[in-house]
Amino acid sequence: MVLMSDKFFFKGRKTPKPKHESYGYNTKRAAKLGTEVNPLMLSVQTEDRRVEIIKLLEDNQLLGQVTIDATTEENIIDLMGILNKPVTTRFEKQPNRNDPCTCGSGKKYKKCCG
Repeated sequence: MVLMSDKFFFKGRKTPKPKHESYGYNTKRAAKLGTEVNPLMLSVQTEDRRVEIIKLLEDNQLLGQVTIDATTEENIIDLMGILNKPVTTRFEKQPNRNDPCTCGSGKKYKKCCG
């Protein structure tokens, strides 16, 4: 008797793919910086600078530990990255060809400024 593998008879996956993967949900995302789960670890050189950084953290509702170490360089890169997030550039929508012109001449855009 000859046994044939089931690949000739079975269509589809033997182990069905879980639904959450196929819908694009990120189940392995990291905790956001500056929260209770993942606080910011910052180091500064002076007490005055420490007070400034703590004020910045409080103003932006972030959590972090600020240590003073005069022998090492100041390390607040993570905080600056969160505060200075790039903003998406948006442009005003240009009028369609047959819309009235925006300059107020009363002509169609394609005959005036287009």
